[in-house]
Amino acid sequence: MATAAQWIQGARPRTLPAAIAPVLIGTAAAYEMDAFRPLNAVLAALVALLLQVGVNYANDYSDGIRGTDENRVGPLRLVGSGAAGAEHVKYAAFGAFGLAMLLGLVLVVMTQTWWLLLVGVGCIMAAWGYTGGKNPYGYMGLGEVFVFVFFGLVATLGTTYTQAGQVSLPAVIGAIGTGLIACALLMANNVRDIPTDTKAGKRTLAVRLGDKHARESYVLMLAVAILLVVILAPTRPWMLIVLLLIPASLMPAWLMINGRKRKSLIPVLKQTGLINLGYAALFSLGLFLSHGL
Repeated sequence: MATAAQWIQGARPRTLPAAIAPVLIGTAAAYEMDAFRPLNAVLAALVALLLQVGVNYANDYSDGIRGTDENRVGPLRLVGSGAAGAEHVKYAAFGAFGLAMLLGLVLVVMTQTWWLLLVGVGCIMAAWGYTGGKNPYGYMGLGEVFVFVFFGLVATLGTTYTQAGQVSLPAVIGAIGTGLIACALLMANNVRDIPTDTKAGKRTLAVRLGDKHARESYVLMLAVAILLVVILAPTRPWMLIVLLLIPASLMPAWLMINGRKRKSLIPVLKQTGLINLGYAALFSLGLFLSHGL
């Protein structure tokens, strides 16, 4: 029987910034349009967090029953380690998805954006299909596509839309940026797991690119995400504050390129998660300071 601490570890807390960051950016974009809605923002954040936890438990379950997580290096996996039964982890995933759907429904009713119900259904299907089902797309190298679309574009633009009723250029740029950093986080995780994923037949994008190019793609994702704010600088000069993230990105980038031991890549997950939060905070601050100029 897994302990409470093991369940928390199994929820992969280091990945949760990927859920919070897009909501912060989307809310800041709504604020810039004088459409900030605190309750809507809180609901969006809870939905994003629950979806992230649900995805993590679903991946734990699906990879565990396939044997993908055997002999892996990194944080605890509940099913793979035997700490929790596969069915219990599956029910935990369904519970998180159910709560996310309930809160999402409340948000839809409040904002009368009924078409977002279809987006919500798509989120749940994509979350389960990442490693679940007969043909999981995460095993075909499409995991980054899911992360970019749902934890970048959908989460950010959905947050903005449920507050402002429209989206803006800053919302789009922020969505692309935080989506790329979330993809970098997944890439760091998958580069570390290349040997075990290859053995298990899990053809992640990292496996398909190969060790060298996968590591280089991580650096490219971070660089593009940070430098994209230059597009906004002519009308919103304070957005250049995001460039302060460059020094903070050097260490994880160096570790990704030069860390040959699989354990040496573990800190990159935490560092990338913090970069995503830092990106969201500085991006939002840039919008606040530029507002009204």
